[in-house]
Amino acid sequence: MDKSITIAVDAMGGENSPSKIIKGIYLHQKKSKNIFYKIFGDKNKINKIAESFKLNKNVYETVHTEEKIEDEDSALSAAKKGNSTSMWLAIESVKKKDSDVMISAGNTGALFVIAKLNISMIENIDKPALSGLWPNKFGMNVVLDLGANIECNEKNLIDFTIMGCALHKSLFPEEISKIALLNIASEEYKGNNVIKNTYQKLSSINNNLFEFCGYIEGNHIMNGEVNVIVTDGFTGNVALKTAEGTANFITSELKKALTSGIIGKLSSFINLKNINNFKKKLDPRLYNGAILLGLDAPVIKSHGATDDIGFANSLSVCEKIIKGRLIDKIKENIN
Repeated sequence: MDKSITIAVDAMGGENSPSKIIKGIYLHQKKSKNIFYKIFGDKNKINKIAESFKLNKNVYETVHTEEKIEDEDSALSAAKKGNSTSMWLAIESVKKKDSDVMISAGNTGALFVIAKLNISMIENIDKPALSGLWPNKFGMNVVLDLGANIECNEKNLIDFTIMGCALHKSLFPEEISKIALLNIASEEYKGNNVIKNTYQKLSSINNNLFEFCGYIEGNHIMNGEVNVIVTDGFTGNVALKTAEGTANFITSELKKALTSGIIGKLSSFINLKNINNFKKKLDPRLYNGAILLGLDAPVIKSHGATDDIGFANSLSVCEKIIKGRLIDKIKENIN
């Protein structure tokens, strides 16, 4: 029997919370075993919703607080609200080892600051990195950093490489981790000094964790030739927002084309299966769950605007990284 996993859940963060949070838990627990949810938030609201879904009372407990962090709060003002908010209490639960992993769909800046105030960094890691999952032709990419650090040096990027590959191995244990540095070109001599120096250092590392594949350009991210892509937070965040915008544009234009006129509707009906497969590939809910790497306990950020399906998928990420020993894998390979 698998060891039970306890997930600390901030139930009050994000849009349509706590409703989507509790429904996401309900969806997740239907397909997962030995998971216990420690839910932080307004007990009256949470329990009422849980009862409406007939959520098994043996799989969760509610820790009551009426204090919560708003989306419009700055990171500093959120931290100043003190240790009675649902987000703080959930993070504190992981710090005290009462829970194995923490998740929130709330304010991203506040989550970073409160997590860093409560949880120590893994030894020899200078900066945390925000990593996320992106689809490629054959499966999934781990991409980092997505915005936690605007500027990075060579050591930071090498640390991100180790952490990203450890995450990839935790989520996809049967795959070989193939890492590339995001750059303006694929030639070895191109890029800024930090990128070029990192390239040289990664080329000389002998290890069993990853295979270094050099540089990758932005237009090749989803080709599937590599599955771990490393960059600084500024470049990574721009790439993320560009990809999200492009996917939304393609989806909306395709929908418009297939619902305008008789021919478009007929074509849509004939190709319904292929269209549904295409939509599923671009559905951001299926890739929900960014991971703050570098801390000595796992902290997961669900997209604030996702729905219950997206939140359920981010709970699956929580489950996989604990079963995959993410933190141990980072510690075993970091220098």
